[in-house]
Amino acid sequence: MVTRKTSISRFGVSLEADLLRRFDSHIAAEGYTNRSKAIADMIRKEFVSDTFNRGGVIAGVITIFYDHHKRELVNRIMDIQHDHSGIIISAQHIHMDHDNCLEIIAVKGLCPKIKELSDSLKSIKGVKHTTLSVTTVGK
Repeated sequence: MVTRKTSISRFGVSLEADLLRRFDSHIAAEGYTNRSKAIADMIRKEFVSDTFNRGGVIAGVITIFYDHHKRELVNRIMDIQHDHSGIIISAQHIHMDHDNCLEIIAVKGLCPKIKELSDSLKSIKGVKHTTLSVTTVGK
């Protein structure tokens, strides 16, 4: 197993007292035990957002919630997924109740292609809700 050493750098940050109090309250509610981890995660989140906005390579999950009784809906969902097979890593189908299904689609690729897939799925009649959640590919 290859291990990689991470170099740590320290720097100072000056904030208004009220902003720092709000930040500490926020990160405590999120379960953070120190400011450094919270700040690092916020910076990483910003980099993911920047990659998304610039159209770079991302990984993500598209969730769709739909009524499986709608005519031809399931076939349309499958057709769209097959049209985007180059960016779909896997898909999981879950029966939520008698009428509703949840589809979880793991994706990796260029942001515009992933957004196109998500938009195509959410615009289908019978789809009740769609969410696209993105993250880094680790580079």
